[in-house]
Amino acid sequence: MTSENKASSIANMEGLQSAIVAGEKARVKELLEGRSLDELQKGYLIELAELNNDGDIVGILKQAPTA
Repeated sequence: MTSENKASSIANMEGLQSAIVAGEKARVKELLEGRSLDELQKGYLIELAELNNDGDIVGILKQAPTA
């Protein structure tokens, strides 16, 4: 992974966290489009959505592909 890809991946993760906390379902879908998460990332994001009591986003995240 190049440093540019790593920075993009980190920025995407930060964006996902912000969108989950804000309850922005469309933004979460947009940020996940064309990407896969590793199991650790996916578990963390699902837990974050559960803490925010957002079942719709939990469902979106559970359907996200894993690497």
